[in-house]
Amino acid sequence: MEVAMVPNVETTENAMRSGDEMLAQIVEKSTVDAGFRQQLLADPKTAISGELGITIPDSMNIQIHESDMQTVHLALPPDPHISEEQMEAISAGLCCCW
Repeated sequence: MEVAMVPNVETTENAMRSGDEMLAQIVEKSTVDAGFRQQLLADPKTAISGELGITIPDSMNIQIHESDMQTVHLALPPDPHISEEQMEAISAGLCCCW
């Protein structure tokens, strides 16, 4: 899963966490909390925002897939050419990808 996120002012500690750490937290909670798992499948932005205390931009699309033994999910990276606006956001530390 690749997600760009902008931390809320009151939760800047999340800006210091890696994408892998945030993903691990989401996956862990989804394995022990059936209600959270259902919310994650139905409305991933709300579920992730609530769990991590972050703001996910409206322009960001998040898709959650449940794995099974017969399905392989392959996520291709985005186009390697980034816009000047994206470069400014990255250099300002306003987004992270995971």
